[in-house]
Amino acid sequence: MRTLEDALNRLRAEFLEMPGMHLTPEQVQRLFGVERGRCQAVLDSLVHARFLSVRAGGRYARVTDGEASHRSAGPGLRIDTHAQAF
Repeated sequence: MRTLEDALNRLRAEFLEMPGMHLTPEQVQRLFGVERGRCQAVLDSLVHARFLSVRAGGRYARVTDGEASHRSAGPGLRIDTHAQAF
């Protein structure tokens, strides 16, 4: 992936395509072939945007897929401009 925004869009698309999907950060890393810090930046941005929530066991899932998140975030999508591109 070229940019953080590309990664955000791709991960969002994967979760939209597969309702009910729950992934750990490690699974997201393997799926996209990215290093841990960049992967976490993408996941944090999607949680902040209230698209994903963190579930029991540290798994990420769409907010609309059920149980409430135990991590809250403000509205809007925040992209860490200090993160390097994928």
